[in-house]
Amino acid sequence: MDTTLRDGEQTSGVSFSTSEKLTICQLLLEELAVDRVEVASARVSAGELDAVKAISTWAKTNNYIDKVEVLTFVDKGASIKWMLEAGVCVQNLLTKGSLNHLTYQLKKTPEQHFNDIHEVIELGLEHNIITNVYLEDWSNGMRNSREYVLQFLDFLSTQNIKRVLLPDTLGILSPTESYSYISELRVRYPQFHFDFHAHNDYDLGNANILEALKAGADGLHLTVNGMGERAGNASIASAVAVIKDFLPGIETSIEEASIYKVSKLVETFSGIRIPANKPIIGENVFTQTAGIHADGDNKNNLYCSDLVPERFGRKRKYALGKTSGKANIAKNLQELGLKLNDEDLKKVTQRVIELGDKKETVTTEDLPYIISDVLDSNTYEDKVIVESYVLTHSKGLRPSATISVRIEGESFEEHAQGDGQFDAFMNALAKVYESKDLTLPTLVDYAVRIAPGSNSDALCETIITWETSHKTFITRGLDSDQTVCAIKATQKMLNII
Repeated sequence: MDTTLRDGEQTSGVSFSTSEKLTICQLLLEELAVDRVEVASARVSAGELDAVKAISTWAKTNNYIDKVEVLTFVDKGASIKWMLEAGVCVQNLLTKGSLNHLTYQLKKTPEQHFNDIHEVIELGLEHNIITNVYLEDWSNGMRNSREYVLQFLDFLSTQNIKRVLLPDTLGILSPTESYSYISELRVRYPQFHFDFHAHNDYDLGNANILEALKAGADGLHLTVNGMGERAGNASIASAVAVIKDFLPGIETSIEEASIYKVSKLVETFSGIRIPANKPIIGENVFTQTAGIHADGDNKNNLYCSDLVPERFGRKRKYALGKTSGKANIAKNLQELGLKLNDEDLKKVTQRVIELGDKKETVTTEDLPYIISDVLDSNTYEDKVIVESYVLTHSKGLRPSATISVRIEGESFEEHAQGDGQFDAFMNALAKVYESKDLTLPTLVDYAVRIAPGSNSDALCETIITWETSHKTFITRGLDSDQTVCAIKATQKMLNII
């Protein structure tokens, strides 16, 4: 059962609109193929009622209404009335699964609580409502008031219910306890369908799920992206992978290839970013960074496991940066349909490493620019070097540049203003060349490009067309700063002339 729309929406700061809830529900049932969805808590708000009405209308039309569930309360029928108005027919009744909660929150005896629960179950039956029962704080109940939990389950064995829902409400269980407690209940109550509901406060949610299934749990409650209160719930992506790879005797209906698509949509709707290192769905989890790993993948997939990205609708990537080797570069070139000879590949690799020292990663889309820059650099010898520059841009003042240029071993410094930082740089450079009785070419075209889909820190390429009395030619500069790009392209021009 997916509870993203109920327990997952208890993530701090998250509130789905009616249309978002409906869209997520449709994807969960039709694309991801979960068995059931818990979509709301009864009596929360008018907006929640509208959302559940929209979901139930769609679910009835598409024969999913028996898969739509809501959290309800022992409230003398108020939740049942809300369900009837919302048009849903399965309630997950929240009850007290520990003596501590019963005594201090409800201030009732077990017998009084059981009698109230019985009345709600019977009222539900009168209205054709199926009842599942949550034992809230069940994990603490098993630790500290086991006799009460067993007394409660003995009572439930006499009731007309479909499932018993066992939540680790505060995420306190260890894997050993999860196995032990569920094994005990499985033996004692073979007739019950037990669902296990894991929270992730100790980062043990999926380990507890694994042990719960080994112990005989019949169902799981999970959320997309591990959303939920505090540290969240067990993640459906990780749980499905664990079940498939470590519990081959257990089958699920989940469409693994749809996991990433649904995760990204929920990320967008919730505003809660998926951590880059989140297993299965994180941005980096199928990205090899070290060059040795790419090399190993070329040699019999030495760094691959059963967690192949294609299972989840994803692709393996090879990051480009200071730890890249030639194998990483070659993998990315292969994706672009490009091939370089060994000498040029070495030069491109070295340039990527240099850029990686300044910029954390270089994208595949940056590679054509880098190749162009490297191969273009092979056509001349560096006799002119722009050694240093200070560029200023202040509101209300003209941009200025102070530069130091070395020409065949001799250094020159100049300062100038201009209409922009690059214009100021060119004016200062013109002063240097005038002092040597030299004339600079005319800049006739200036273009800046960044790779499609890039961010503000992307590598950009500046392409400048120059014109002298004898010829027209082009130089390129590559950097994550646009003005620096232009300066690099200019230095190439200075060496060409």
